Amino acid sequence: MKIKRTFAITCFIVSAFTACKSDSCSAQTPDVKTTFSNPLLMTGPDPWVFQKDGMYYFCRTTGHDLEIIATRKMSALADAKPVTIWNPPVGEMYSKELWAPELHYLDGKWYMYFAADDGNNDHHRLYVIENADQNPLTHHWVFKGKVADPTNKWAIDGSVFMYKGISYMTWSGWEGDNNVSQNIYIAKLKNPWTIQGQRVMLSTPTYGWEKKGSGHGLPTVNEGPEALISPQGRLFIDYSASGCWTDDYALGLLSLKQNGDPMNAADWTKSDTSVFRKSIENSVYGTGHNGFFKSPDGKEDWIIYHANPKAAEGCSNYRSPRMQKFTWNKDGMPDFGIPVKTGVAMDVPSGE
Repeated sequence: MKIKRTFAITCFIVSAFTACKSDSCSAQTPDVKTTFSNPLLMTGPDPWVFQKDGMYYFCRTTGHDLEIIATRKMSALADAKPVTIWNPPVGEMYSKELWAPELHYLDGKWYMYFAADDGNNDHHRLYVIENADQNPLTHHWVFKGKVADPTNKWAIDGSVFMYKGISYMTWSGWEGDNNVSQNIYIAKLKNPWTIQGQRVMLSTPTYGWEKKGSGHGLPTVNEGPEALISPQGRLFIDYSASGCWTDDYALGLLSLKQNGDPMNAADWTKSDTSVFRKSIENSVYGTGHNGFFKSPDGKEDWIIYHANPKAAEGCSNYRSPRMQKFTWNKDGMPDFGIPVKTGVAMDVPSGE
């Protein structure tokens, strides 16, 4: 998961390096890592990465608080220490089961969105905290409140994005008050903590690959929506489908037609098969709930996701964060490939 090696360097007097005193050289410098392997951490459900000013800010579900791991090299994530930025007060509707935190920088401030409840899953809603400091690792976070559309129905996995100058929020929610189906919704944002207008449902589980694990009181699932904009400016929303308690938890894809309106469900097309799924041969199961980021030099696209190393491990803390480079097909669609096997060496992101 992490490798750190050092080697002694022969002392040359070169202006680009620190000169050694006298005739001896005791200085050591870290060997530059050119490869890494998954997983990045031993545990980390619902991974999310936000990058700004050369820094990567990693978030994951802990269940009880909100934390950030900051690093300049995603391949060396395990070398950085988590910083707890916020603990919820006790006895509130948002005190327990904190899920899927996402850090964003909007209008000159930091915002972290998360789902939480009072210990009763039926009460899960979306919330947001704000920090006006330029460094999100400070403890100057302020609770802004619940982020809800007029229906105020069950909601988790909130994410925000901007498309053609308009801010949107997507999330997973219920149509009514019963845990029958988790659907993908979208709404416009008036500001980072306020939804404007009505929600629109973009996807509900319809295909067999989206319904694994449902029945016998368990819902069908579409969750974890994440926006992805292609190099040509095309908008996609990928999402996680089927129960996280199954090995078949996988990614689906929604595609907005050219010049389409994100708020018009008819302008979206759903992939008829999953676009990223388990690999039995590579021992990677339950691939889902992902995010996207660029390499340090901006030349590569990367996906970060969680997965289990063995079958039948479900929604436990065995879910570990993994990343791999993805490409774009000639038709403008993303190609996420096959999840890479644990321990297999991959090149670090370009520019590290």
